[in-house]
Amino acid sequence: MDHGLVKRLRQEVGSRLAEQRRMDAAAGVQPMTGEDERQYARAVIGQVLEEYARAELVAGRTPPNAEEEEQLAAGVHAALFGVGRLQPLLDDPEIENIDVNGCDQVFISYADGRELEGDPVAESDEELIELIQILAAYSGLSSRPFDTANPQLDLRLPDGSRMSAVMDVTLRPAVSIRRARLGKVFLADLVGNGTLSPDVARFLSAAVSARKNVMIAGATNAGKTTLLRALANEIPSTERLITVERALELGLDSFPDLHPNVVAFEERLPNSEGEGAISMAELVRRSLRMNPSRVIVGEVLGDEIVTMLNAMTQGNDGSLSTIHANSSLEVFNRIATYAIQANERLPVEATHMLIAGAIDFVVFITKRNDYAHGGRLRRFISSVREVSGVDGRVLSSEVFAPGPDSAAVPHAPISCIEELAEHGYRPESW
Repeated sequence: MDHGLVKRLRQEVGSRLAEQRRMDAAAGVQPMTGEDERQYARAVIGQVLEEYARAELVAGRTPPNAEEEEQLAAGVHAALFGVGRLQPLLDDPEIENIDVNGCDQVFISYADGRELEGDPVAESDEELIELIQILAAYSGLSSRPFDTANPQLDLRLPDGSRMSAVMDVTLRPAVSIRRARLGKVFLADLVGNGTLSPDVARFLSAAVSARKNVMIAGATNAGKTTLLRALANEIPSTERLITVERALELGLDSFPDLHPNVVAFEERLPNSEGEGAISMAELVRRSLRMNPSRVIVGEVLGDEIVTMLNAMTQGNDGSLSTIHANSSLEVFNRIATYAIQANERLPVEATHMLIAGAIDFVVFITKRNDYAHGGRLRRFISSVREVSGVDGRVLSSEVFAPGPDSAAVPHAPISCIEELAEHGYRPESW
């Protein structure tokens, strides 16, 4: 199936659905139910396909036959409503994570730390796999296979949530969805929910403005991507941003009022013949030829680290990225481990020299269930480390360290404080 054509037809159908909603609202008509809208969409899809077939005939081309038209109709409908029974969960702003261990074992994590069991999301495991296949075909930049030959899948759902799915390597198909609850998020929002203090927020804002290279570290689901979005929103709207991700998640291009000039790169997996793959490392290299003001790498998980660090040391200041780690200090060993496994096979000493020349600050974000306060889930910045040089290993100082409540407080002098002051940062001790 022509993936580009499905997307084009979906946009046209979506526009007509949106126009009908506006007309209904203006006339005071009660909004359509979800099922009514799906039925109406089928009629609109038929109309759009008929118009497309006529246009092809007028242009002297062969229109789709009945079977192809049926496939296109199913593809467009799936692209519009493909999340099925997951939709109510994705619509709930308080849900953070959805874990599906087979169609009828659904576990839901809420923002306040609650974990509850949910209703089935499909009638059978086969229907669940079919749903995942539909999402894989239409949610990313290119169709991604999900079958016995390709039993692993990572992608970004239409609402910005991150989905990871597996089959055949587990007894039943399993799906994990990380909700994108805060799309347009700012440092002020994170101050408001306790993720960081006003002082740390002013420091981070100045670091971004001063084009410092910042690596955000933390455990899974600690809030690294949300913090990365907030930092990216401190970048002036006049700058050209290029994002590189395994599966589109950041969505900076979704807010042209904040970032009108964004190019989002997504890693491409090999096709069924094992060809056509484009790796993260290749995309980072390609991004440097696209006139970027800044390059943002959504998550470092492998050999792209060497390419990214090289980019940071070649005049592409102000880069942002995230990495999994258990502490701000462990980040350097984690990067060295990735570098050893990369094609360049850098020795540890060379990697540490590269890190020291590339990264200015490591920001560590902690996730903790605060049982002293009713089990409330806390996410907060607990450490900020400044890289100061290298002497066989990376030299750094913890400029913000855990305070009495474990949240980051000023701890050591910042060597570039005068530069940050030019961008508005005045430590509370000044």
